[in-house]
Amino acid sequence: MSPSTPKADLRFYLQAARDALLWKLDGLPEYDIRRPLTPTGTNLLGLVKHAAGVELGYLGDTFGRPSGDPLPWLDEDAEPNGDMWATVEESRADIVDLYRRAWTHADATIDALPLDTVGRVPWWPEGKDEVTLHHAVLRVTADTHRHAGHADILRELMDGAVGMSRGNTSVPPGDAEWWEGYRDRLERAAREA
Repeated sequence: MSPSTPKADLRFYLQAARDALLWKLDGLPEYDIRRPLTPTGTNLLGLVKHAAGVELGYLGDTFGRPSGDPLPWLDEDAEPNGDMWATVEESRADIVDLYRRAWTHADATIDALPLDTVGRVPWWPEGKDEVTLHHAVLRVTADTHRHAGHADILRELMDGAVGMSRGNTSVPPGDAEWWEGYRDRLERAAREA
């Protein structure tokens, strides 16, 4: 195994989160990827749309490298939370393509600049808006993993699919009967406590 570099490590974990988030859309009909499954409206396609905007902002605009992709949900007169759901006019393909373009743009920023490069986050307060590329990549990676976790729970509630990918569930093996017994045991323990 060859030694890794800090940038390679950062990119590896960021890409793992990106891939996990997109995998959650696979095989689902349009309604399921869009429907709100929490009281605050969390939905799979909205998580992807949000992640695209986060990457373009923190790993593009912050370092003077705007992508040129319009993000109307960031306009001054935009609806609050407009990045957390897909409008009827925004297709799955549109949002997934935007997210993949955001990856390419963010990766180009990571490749082009040293990790100690200082950028300015346009939406942070003046005087507290400086951030290094290293910090920005860590922030985006953490945010993407967090949202991939949200997506994992949403997907499990829909059809039982869990994990980072089809081949890596990250859960112990067990059939439906085993999981039902396990969940029942946890429910009993919670009630007894």
